[in-house]
Amino acid sequence: MWPPLQNDCFLRACLRQPTEYTPLWLMRQAGRYLPEYKATRVKAGNSFMGLATNVEYATEVTLQPLDRFPLDAAILFSDILTVPDAMGLGLSFGAGEGPRFARPVRDEAAVAQLAVPDMDKLRYVFDAVTSIRRALITTDGEGRRVGRVPLIGFSGSPWTLACYMVEGAGSDDYRLVKTLLYSRPDLMHRILAVNAAAVTAYLNTQIEAGAQAVMIFDSWGGVLADGAFQRFSLDYTRRVVQGLQREKDGQRVPCIVFTKGGGPWLDEIASVGADVVGLDWTVNLGRARQLVGDRVALQGNLDPNVLFAPDEAVAREAVAVLDSFGRPQRPDGGWDGHVFNLGHGISQHTPPERVATLVEAVHSHSRALRSPV
Repeated sequence: MWPPLQNDCFLRACLRQPTEYTPLWLMRQAGRYLPEYKATRVKAGNSFMGLATNVEYATEVTLQPLDRFPLDAAILFSDILTVPDAMGLGLSFGAGEGPRFARPVRDEAAVAQLAVPDMDKLRYVFDAVTSIRRALITTDGEGRRVGRVPLIGFSGSPWTLACYMVEGAGSDDYRLVKTLLYSRPDLMHRILAVNAAAVTAYLNTQIEAGAQAVMIFDSWGGVLADGAFQRFSLDYTRRVVQGLQREKDGQRVPCIVFTKGGGPWLDEIASVGADVVGLDWTVNLGRARQLVGDRVALQGNLDPNVLFAPDEAVAREAVAVLDSFGRPQRPDGGWDGHVFNLGHGISQHTPPERVATLVEAVHSHSRALRSPV
């Protein structure tokens, strides 16, 4: 049995329970904007996958931002493309390049060969989850063993994984994957069905290994047309959510769904069964809160580029996000959860000092919002 959490504010916010302040974590918080991350990457042969597949290094870089900032959650250091890599597509990261697959999936024969991978091929991920969870254990003021903060596991959504699998790499226009979608929707549905089953198994195994919440990154859902989004992205995200283990060791395991560019479909996304819906910076939090009502908590949604501005601007924009959401307690006494985050991943060029400013502004102003009027 794992020890209780010293700080469970993030989990309570995900479940729309009362919190003393608005919890904060950052997408890509363990990463290239931190000099200590760069030093660890050098030890790993300056290789991203060398970091991600080494349990010791993955644990080290996951904890680095928590040692520097009073963040309210840790997130597993890994990559969304581990699942298709385990399917045998040959993932690599070239110097100065993004991810690339040696064997993309573009025809009927390649689609027919796809199968849910043996989860043992992803053992390095699950071992890292358990290692990080153990490393988060500390002692409180009375000498009792406690977990510092919750650990979030994650995966790419079935659609987002399919984009990389068909394109073979990142894309500016998604021409290949959209051509397949429109010309052979049967093949696309086959890819997505395999991906949904694989992502469900992957996330459930992370939960068994120790993840206390899970997040589904639908990074490219927003590139789809209305109608196509529902059929080829949202329906398969719903499959994953419905297949997730939602309780472990007597505790609810929250699920977060984030679709970049998903603002037009917020009402539908809020209905897939997740506990939290992430929002990018194009969405007004106050209006989003009114739309979703008490169905889900919300996560987001500061523009990551705010963190290049001076400290006073960072604090001002953080306050504006919090004020847009408003006081989390409703007049009827219920609570609407808010998890503060960026509207997408933090830039590698971000000055770490701005993150410190952000965390302080969010924690201090959100406490003030909870003060009696």
